[in-house]
Amino acid sequence: MQDQTNERKYVAQLELILEAYGKAVEIYPEDWEKRPQGADYLYRTGVVLVRDEDLTRVIELFEGGRPDEGGIGGVTRLLLPERVPQDAPEDRSYTQRFLRYADLRLGRGVVTPEHLFYVCPSVSPCPATEPAEVPPGSPPDPVLPTPFLPAGAADGRGVKVVVLDVGWSDAPAAYWLGGVTGDPENAFDGSGRIRPYAGHGTFIAGVMRAIARNVEIVVKSYFTTAGAIWEFDLAQALDEVLDLAPDIISLSAGTRTRFNLPPLGLDVFVDTRLNRINGLALVAAAGNEATRDYFWPAAFPEAVGVGALADNGRDRASFSNFGGWVDVYAPGEDLVNAFLTGEYQCTEPPHAGELRTFEGMASWSGTSFATPLVAGLIAGRMSVTGENAQQAADALLAFARTQPAPGAGPVLRAGDALASL
Repeated sequence: MQDQTNERKYVAQLELILEAYGKAVEIYPEDWEKRPQGADYLYRTGVVLVRDEDLTRVIELFEGGRPDEGGIGGVTRLLLPERVPQDAPEDRSYTQRFLRYADLRLGRGVVTPEHLFYVCPSVSPCPATEPAEVPPGSPPDPVLPTPFLPAGAADGRGVKVVVLDVGWSDAPAAYWLGGVTGDPENAFDGSGRIRPYAGHGTFIAGVMRAIARNVEIVVKSYFTTAGAIWEFDLAQALDEVLDLAPDIISLSAGTRTRFNLPPLGLDVFVDTRLNRINGLALVAAAGNEATRDYFWPAAFPEAVGVGALADNGRDRASFSNFGGWVDVYAPGEDLVNAFLTGEYQCTEPPHAGELRTFEGMASWSGTSFATPLVAGLIAGRMSVTGENAQQAADALLAFARTQPAPGAGPVLRAGDALASL
């Protein structure tokens, strides 16, 4: 019964994205609804990504194609020509025919689809939840530190974190969010109800402030359409975020990819941008698909990939992705923190159609929320040791490896910011 519920939930989540993007998005494989493992990845119709140094030979191979605008230097979004090469492999998908043709002529990875990246409660054949109601007056979990912190506390003071998400909604009752800034999100639909994925960035900021009380947080609004963004646009967004000079970038979003290869747009960003800024840490969610397949950008060696622990604090959460590429696991099930105030209508089985009323707090599960917990620990340690974010992350990961959880891996919990000192 649980497997059937997860399958229906998975389809419902994908349908939200299909409704929002229409014919611009395709799903691989086309028979994903018949497969136990569901979809491999989502990608943009009629578009591929190519490194700039390969662009001329790719256009010559396809005998056409038009570069699109935007993105970052080093990678180009190529709009495919309408004519399919005569010797291209057969495939019902126009875009997949071009990709397979490029594989045969140029090798895997020279030409890639433009993947769709999504916030991590989304597209998951597992019980990563929609926000759930909590009784009025429920305290945050993890528990908030005292507002009167002693000197030398791991409070994140002087550390700046930029969160790429759906945007920011002020939560006046959540006093611990005082001073958080960001792009306002479009949180309510035409009927006044809370939209799917709304409040995601606010909840993330709340979790981080529960760990590092005085960390500076800026929540940016990029995942504005069904909690998703195209790969090329995400690379540009990450590049723009560097203008804010963060110590830590927190990203509770990602995707699986064609052939499990690094997504080209983000590969270029990591190589030409992230790796050239001393001390900057990218903390990214490992995803909620209960698979060991790589989930990007968490799977990049340069990122801190965060999986989720179950609510017992010992086991890996059943929904969390896993594998040697996941750097650390942290609490991510049934966390309680700041949310919106209003009415929300569930979209996922078995609760589809159910109305939930929120009063500024919610319970939520996912690697999305384990991620800011780890980002908060890094910020907390930095404020005491004077280390940069990469140094603090390396030290915390070394400590996490001393307390592995069976069936998961290295673990960090709230309160571990200074445990290795």
